[in-house]
Amino acid sequence: MLHSDITEKIIEAFYKVYNTLGYGFLEKVYENSLIIKLKQFEFTIEKQKKIKVYFEGNIVGEYIADLVVNKKVIIEIKAVEELCEEHKFQLINYLKATNMEVGLLLNFGKKPEFKRVIFTNDRK
Repeated sequence: MLHSDITEKIIEAFYKVYNTLGYGFLEKVYENSLIIKLKQFEFTIEKQKKIKVYFEGNIVGEYIADLVVNKKVIIEIKAVEELCEEHKFQLINYLKATNMEVGLLLNFGKKPEFKRVIFTNDRK
């Protein structure tokens, strides 16, 4: 799997944070905790990374990704009861707008859940 060396460590960190904090905090608490854990793996972390969206060479919008790890994996953090399709498509749009191909959707909900999303450059 593409960038599985990175995503496996991110998922490990996700479960460590979830098992320690549990359910009920704001996304920002989980994001900050995840950053601490990911830095222990010596990853390069970009927090609240701006992503510009272009149409015919013009900037038409801007997203803000929660985290980018090693300039290869986008992480979108949620703290909702359960993930829905809109969350997945939000992450897909982040991938479409960048040269990155792998994203992780991490939900610190009542039950921890994650989705790995790939959007390859040949589809961009």
